[in-house]
Amino acid sequence: MSSELARDTDRDPDRDPAGEMIDWELAVRLGSKLAGEGPEVTRAEADAVVAELRMGADRSTGLVRDFTGLEAGQGTAPVLVVDRAGWVQANADGFRHAIGPLVEKLAATKPPTGLAKAVGSRITGAEVGGLLGFLGGKVLGQFDPFHAPDGRLLLVAPNIVHVERELDVDPHDFRLWVCLHEETHRVQFTAVPWMREHMFAQVQAIADTVEPTSMLEDGLGRLVEAVKGGARGGGLVEMLSTPEQREIMDGVTGMMSLLEGHADVVMDGVGPSVIPSVEHIRGRFNQRRQGVGTLDRLLRRLLGLDAKMAQYRDGAAFVRGVVDKVGMAEFNAVWESPAHLPSKAEIADPDAWVARVLA
Repeated sequence: MSSELARDTDRDPDRDPAGEMIDWELAVRLGSKLAGEGPEVTRAEADAVVAELRMGADRSTGLVRDFTGLEAGQGTAPVLVVDRAGWVQANADGFRHAIGPLVEKLAATKPPTGLAKAVGSRITGAEVGGLLGFLGGKVLGQFDPFHAPDGRLLLVAPNIVHVERELDVDPHDFRLWVCLHEETHRVQFTAVPWMREHMFAQVQAIADTVEPTSMLEDGLGRLVEAVKGGARGGGLVEMLSTPEQREIMDGVTGMMSLLEGHADVVMDGVGPSVIPSVEHIRGRFNQRRQGVGTLDRLLRRLLGLDAKMAQYRDGAAFVRGVVDKVGMAEFNAVWESPAHLPSKAEIADPDAWVARVLA
């Protein structure tokens, strides 16, 4: 399936420390190769899937607005239907942007030179490519907040087709179901104008806490201890973080749990009225979220994807708990300012959020 993705070609590599420390071209090539092309479809089938996904996303905008009360501006954050290679390229661009503050700090402290720069960038490029390749065959859709000026929504057509076949569900119902979830993310970021900048601020805050001279030694020490004791929580990222960074990450976890849980609540709330087989789809899909094999489950655990699954579950319970108590209109106070976002602790205690924000 061809990609509608516009590649990011405006960056100047000579002034981009991330481009010196990570071979992004290698990462994209390797990630695309590992992800593969996906299921076999005819050109006519591919065109029909792309058209249906675009229509599903357009239809979902009004459904999300009517259910949530959130109004997204017209013509913002485009919807792109992409192939696996397109998703890999988009996430390499996003990752490059996200780690920019940290890489600049590291490069300013000890700029890479000569052989170390050439070899090191290829090693890290291969590592990033391996991660993108693993995820590139699984992700159904994603809102990319790092793409200027307002982000963009990516729907990964071959993965959607692969999963609908794997689950043996109605393909038309499943495509609209996916669109409802992903379009909710697009609405969250475009109807709440401060959300993108707040996310960027959290990335910068984490970079500001990093001490480059001790990060590698301390990080490896924490990794060894974590592996000896068994990986827990958020995977490698959490293992390598300091207490100060984990405090920031708790806030990020609260925000991401809200966003993911809210999208799940929307898709389940809207679904029964427009998707006849939604109950069957939800049951089959929940089974898939557990992982399909030992290696898959191990990788999910190390990469923190188990924590991602918890965000769906815990975030949805939070949203339902608040909405059941005060209604959707009062719940929408959560979008008024960053101070109203739930903490990680409040995600598990909706009444505490209600008492703090709505009292």
